[in-house]
Amino acid sequence: MSTPTVLRRVAAVRTGDGALVHAVVDGADDAPATVVLAHGWTLAQAAWDDVAALLAPRVADGELRLIRYDQRGHGRSTWGRYADDVAELSIDQLGADLGDLLDQLVPTGPVVLGGHSMGGMTIMCLAAARPELFGDRVGGVALVSTSAGELAPPGETLAERLQVRLAPGLVTTAIAGARAIERLRQLVPPASPRHRKIVRELLYGADATDEMVVAGAEIMHASTVRAFAAFYPALGAHDKRTELAALTGVPVEILVGDSDKLTPLRHSRTMAGALPDARLHVAERTGHMLIQERPHLVADALERLLVAAR
Repeated sequence: MSTPTVLRRVAAVRTGDGALVHAVVDGADDAPATVVLAHGWTLAQAAWDDVAALLAPRVADGELRLIRYDQRGHGRSTWGRYADDVAELSIDQLGADLGDLLDQLVPTGPVVLGGHSMGGMTIMCLAAARPELFGDRVGGVALVSTSAGELAPPGETLAERLQVRLAPGLVTTAIAGARAIERLRQLVPPASPRHRKIVRELLYGADATDEMVVAGAEIMHASTVRAFAAFYPALGAHDKRTELAALTGVPVEILVGDSDKLTPLRHSRTMAGALPDARLHVAERTGHMLIQERPHLVADALERLLVAAR
């Protein structure tokens, strides 16, 4: 089967503090609906490639416009006001960035948002800060392998208390020594069996192929030590469990793998409890990288949300 021809352009969205967010826009500007996809921590827009490929025929037919973008400090996007100091960096900032992207690239028409991991948290932050967008402009949301809060260690054991106390210092040290750490990373590239074994055990389920693992490992390896360290405390501080009201007014699909180690099933159940009309899908033998492992499930969820949004 031939690959559909898709109109593509690259856009740079300037945020309120001067950061440039790199986005790829597939499809015509006058398409009847737009899907915007936000990626996770230490990933990039390429993490959505498998889902995008499944949506490509609809994009080529003019039924859909698809936007993928690099989160601040990831991929080709810049740091803005956090270029020199990441102490105040938060997932709320990523929510504001997504709002700027919608204002500039999708000023009109129905929108469906999809977020994987930190990308899902980004959508929650936007909903908390700008609830008027949801139900009016944003007509559906897919939350994939993500969490509304309680990601930081609870501090119940000595090891957890030390982790919480030492985290800020470790972040500072990691950023200061980023060049040295980057050199060490090059000694164990994604092609090495050791690297693939670590990535597979942490992020993937039992059915993941070697090709999936290598592709994901390469995306993460292209990310910087600074992105890894800077967003770690921001993820721990993220808590929108009591600020999901805006999402109750739109269709929501929640997807999670039963083997997800980073945002386990209990996080998705918490969100589903706060959003009683949401649909919860648990994928068997699937890890945190559900968008790679089960892209058909995600594409199908986005299709359902588009029908509802239109």
